[in-house]
Amino acid sequence: MELLTTNNVWMMICTALVFFMHLGFSLLEIGLTRQKNTINILFKNIFIITVGLLLYCLVGFNLMYPGEFNGFLGFAGFGLDAPLTAEGTLDLAYNEGYTYWTDFLFQGMFAATAATIVSGAVAERIKIGSFMIFTIIYVGLIYPIAGSWKWGGGFLDQLGFYDFAGSTLVHSVGGWAALVAVWLLGSRIGKFKNGKPQAIPGHSIPLATAGVLILWLGWFGFNGGSVLSAEPGATSLVLVTTCLAAAAGGIVSLIVSYIRYKNLDLTMFLNGILGGLVGITAGADQMSPTDAILIGSIAGAIIVFAVAFIDKLKLDDPVGAIAVHLICGIWGTLAVGIFGALAGWDQFVSQLIGVGSYAAICVSSTFIILFILKKTVGIRVSEREELEGLDVHEHGMNAYPDFRLNEH
Repeated sequence: MELLTTNNVWMMICTALVFFMHLGFSLLEIGLTRQKNTINILFKNIFIITVGLLLYCLVGFNLMYPGEFNGFLGFAGFGLDAPLTAEGTLDLAYNEGYTYWTDFLFQGMFAATAATIVSGAVAERIKIGSFMIFTIIYVGLIYPIAGSWKWGGGFLDQLGFYDFAGSTLVHSVGGWAALVAVWLLGSRIGKFKNGKPQAIPGHSIPLATAGVLILWLGWFGFNGGSVLSAEPGATSLVLVTTCLAAAAGGIVSLIVSYIRYKNLDLTMFLNGILGGLVGITAGADQMSPTDAILIGSIAGAIIVFAVAFIDKLKLDDPVGAIAVHLICGIWGTLAVGIFGALAGWDQFVSQLIGVGSYAAICVSSTFIILFILKKTVGIRVSEREELEGLDVHEHGMNAYPDFRLNEH
């Protein structure tokens, strides 16, 4: 009983930390975009959390963890199914790790994160109604089905695919959707002139910086909670590898961006930290400190070149979500087969199959959802609405009614 209580308390703390990450995502996104779209971004992030938890309760949890199933799609029924008495709840404790209710809440926080990643990439030009419909389908159906393939004991789990805390299952699932959404939406007005990318500065780098630091803090729960217990050796190792990868990612992205652009770019520094965090997430429990530094360092370098490459493709990603969550998520997933305790050719092949499988379901489902929306209700606001800001046109208010910046 004492062990169960200790483990359960740790898991609930981690759940709270992952919830806190949504504030970090919100601050990062509003900081890197223009002030006329602040309320719109905050609205999307709050909607994702609220509808995400309800959908995960109604259908998502039992889609993701259906019990015995064919490895591709299973469903254990609607709603949460557990005894409400204290004794019954304890009977459902997982190997003295934590209770059924804790499991639901911790996993539910993860579910909302995938759509949050998309929110940043499509900022400043997507119709709020279309985004809400997409979120309901993606968080309610696509994410849990994809999650069941590994974490629910599906076919990828049987193949030996490994993703400790979600470099692919959370971050790349969001990243693939972001890539397709950005492609279908098109770029913001003024982003590309004569084929060359133009800077559209965010309105508050201090808010973006605070957001990244909050995300880093939240990652202690994101990765630390994925140990699924408070076992001291495993949890402390995961926190160390997580921190070292983040630090290495930030420093290397700073160095590479300075060599490439002769500029100490804080936004690149911040995204390098996030890239390191995403990169280590797949194998945080399998890596040594040296492995973590190497993985984070490579992720930091990847960020600089990925951001430039995405611009060359004329894809407009205001917050760098595709580079951070998709590209570094793929890297972190493949790194499990290169570094650490599981390294080997067979493992690397399993990781490749996993990356390809998630690319297939996420790209196809996102394209179908958004293409239908585009041809029916539309997914992009009008030129006038975009130029004047989504806060006024979608929400009828300003984030800063007593203070307005000059914007074009």
